[in-house]
Amino acid sequence: MILTGKAHVLGDNVNTDYIIAAKYRALGLNFEEMAKHLFEDLDPSLVGRIQKGDFLVGGRNFGCGSSREFAPIVIQAAGIKAVIAKSYARIFYRNAINIGLCLLEGDTQGIQTGDEIRLDMASFVAKNLSQDREIQIHPLPPFMNTILTDGGLVQHFKKWGGFKLK
Repeated sequence: MILTGKAHVLGDNVNTDYIIAAKYRALGLNFEEMAKHLFEDLDPSLVGRIQKGDFLVGGRNFGCGSSREFAPIVIQAAGIKAVIAKSYARIFYRNAINIGLCLLEGDTQGIQTGDEIRLDMASFVAKNLSQDREIQIHPLPPFMNTILTDGGLVQHFKKWGGFKLK
């Protein structure tokens, strides 16, 4: 699978409160409505620039803070297909993989907001088309890639009748 989209660069230590403020939890399970407030406290105009299929680009420790499982769901509801960051908070990382949001670790230095990124999920090769340079991406372990390909952990269990290692 090949993903192509524009980069939206955020930086280091993007916490779950920045992703979606706790006050929007009152919206219950209306993740599309929550997505309208994505990164509202960090950059109120960001959500208006995001197009379906775009990428979020972070630095170190993306998704730190509380372990709100709805933070990656809201990112996904906004149309983001993948996040590329130098590193992730571990609970956020597992929550995202479990719901089918692609998180990849790699060298995000030099990526600028608006750069066009092409990501080949089969080979884990990312290319910054705007700068004509490859981005080093760490491949996912095969079992995590299977979960992502299946659409998340629930869909994986439905498909295989339990946990399936390839």
